[in-house]
Amino acid sequence: MNDERNQMIGAAVRKLLRPLTRLLLRSGISYASFAEWAKGVFVDVASEEFALPGRKQSDSRISVLTGLTRKEVRRIRSLSAPEDPEAIRGYNRAARVMSGWLRDEEFLDDSGAPAVVSEQQFALLVARYSGDMPVRAVLDELERVGAVRHGEAGIEPLARGYVPSTDEHAKLGILGSDVALLIQTIDHNLHCEKGLARYQRKVAYNNLPEEAMEELRKLSGEHAQALLELLDRWMAARDRDANPDARGTGRKHAGVGVYYFEEDVGDGTPENRKRP
Repeated sequence: MNDERNQMIGAAVRKLLRPLTRLLLRSGISYASFAEWAKGVFVDVASEEFALPGRKQSDSRISVLTGLTRKEVRRIRSLSAPEDPEAIRGYNRAARVMSGWLRDEEFLDDSGAPAVVSEQQFALLVARYSGDMPVRAVLDELERVGAVRHGEAGIEPLARGYVPSTDEHAKLGILGSDVALLIQTIDHNLHCEKGLARYQRKVAYNNLPEEAMEELRKLSGEHAQALLELLDRWMAARDRDANPDARGTGRKHAGVGVYYFEEDVGDGTPENRKRP
């Protein structure tokens, strides 16, 4: 049973790795670099999440769990993690400013859309939704990723949310955060008790004509955006950073992610042959 399960996991992981490998090769990143990163993650997860109750996680146990030698485990544990907390912090704060811009009536136009604001209004927006982040730093971040335009008329939002359209660094940051959250949800659903599964759905067809794609992109974008804005308003009213009057215990990070996908279907197998 374990062999069959491992084969299924292997097939799923190979499928998962294909688009990631494509991205790595396009970026000129070698297998050696990927393997080194993977070793580090194996050691981190084994160390932080698989310790025996009441016992400090040893190099020997990590070696048993990961299959790495104790010497390699010691080497990896001595290295510092390549994280960028300031970039993550900037991303979160910028996203909160754009979210507030979408729902706060003070910053909407007569049609209910995010309005062009003056520098003074933008400073108020940042103070209200970004905490202690400098106004200039938030504006630079939003301009850098193509989310706003600063012109003579004021500061104009170019997207209904924090959607990096021009900055590769910001897009790669989203790769690390959003894909990880999806995999966490799948892992939870594989191992949770009945009735505790998290929502995870998609709808897809594999024989759609090219002519339908433009309308599908528009339709999915409009409905997904409306859903996310509705959920954003609900969560903002209950989030103790966005709403200091909100009450409750504990601290949870929760949300809903939506993505659109599209790819060509090969015609090498009977079920995938294109029909006239």
